[in-house]
Amino acid sequence: MPDRRQPDSPTDDNPFAAPPEGRPDQPWQPRSGGDGGNGDGPKDSDGQRGPARWDPTDPIQRRARYALLAGMWGFFFGIFEIPSVGLLLGALALYWGITALRGKPAPATATGAPAATGGLDAMGAAARPQRTAAVIGLVMASLAILLAMSSYAVQIAYKDFYVCRDDALTQTAQLQCNTLLPDNLVGSVLKVRQ
Repeated sequence: MPDRRQPDSPTDDNPFAAPPEGRPDQPWQPRSGGDGGNGDGPKDSDGQRGPARWDPTDPIQRRARYALLAGMWGFFFGIFEIPSVGLLLGALALYWGITALRGKPAPATATGAPAATGGLDAMGAAARPQRTAAVIGLVMASLAILLAMSSYAVQIAYKDFYVCRDDALTQTAQLQCNTLLPDNLVGSVLKVRQ
């Protein structure tokens, strides 16, 4: 737009802006200074290194994320009455969540050089999202396992009723299967309406 002026200040560090008039194009160079362009992570206003980012190569951090995802999907499969998948995902999420929370940085190598820091303890304050993901994964895994086990318990306790109802050829025969149910809340919920 011709009526819009470009800022002329030397502090304008837009990397996508065109060079000022009369100045030739320059090849790209990485940023320097305290803006974190040298790869050590973001820096605060006083120049200190900020919190570490999520490192996908760190197995402890990966397991925390896996625990969250597997626990969530295990819970959904438990709700949608697919208990075998819910039980499997719940067990995996439980394992991954516990190993993520108990994980320690790797020990020093055989050559005596210190190993790269890793694990939730080594991250310090930056480990909070990973720790939260692992704990939520553990809670969801526990719920998924509880749903799967309760589904299996109902199927085992009322096996005779389910077999009778599935084998019944008529509505009258299906109603006769209600005699196999005990007189409790679950039995009254499962009864076929007459």
